[in-house]
Amino acid sequence: MTPTPTRPVPIRPLPVRPGRMPLDVPGLGTGPADILQRIEWMERLLEGAFVIPGTNRRVGLDAIIGLLPVAGDAITAAMGAWIVFEARLLGVPKWKLMRMSANVAFDFALGAVPLLGDALDFLFRSNSINLKIIRRHIERHHPELRTINQR
Repeated sequence: MTPTPTRPVPIRPLPVRPGRMPLDVPGLGTGPADILQRIEWMERLLEGAFVIPGTNRRVGLDAIIGLLPVAGDAITAAMGAWIVFEARLLGVPKWKLMRMSANVAFDFALGAVPLLGDALDFLFRSNSINLKIIRRHIERHHPELRTINQR
């Protein structure tokens, strides 16, 4: 028997349902598509997983866990650092990784300020900014993934 040639599987974006949090972790592979899906999933979890009742404003774990003094901000900073680590696997240049790390550090510093830091967590979304940096890198260096980036 001769083996049948395999066809490439089309890459589809994660479904996003308004008001619902994605519960299943996307691809655990090491390819660029799997890495990008994990980064998008983490960004969605940290920045826009929940809708505030009565409003159309989305919040994520960054703002919710950040209400815990110091420890909450440290946990969300570690989760943001994971996004930077995954970006390194995509081949993002060091200067962009430093910029992304600075965004996470700035978010951590803002969150450390009592009360004011919690309010600013709703406004400054470092993980969303970092995802934009990653998407710009992908547009240039991984053209096969461009269809994923459209929302």
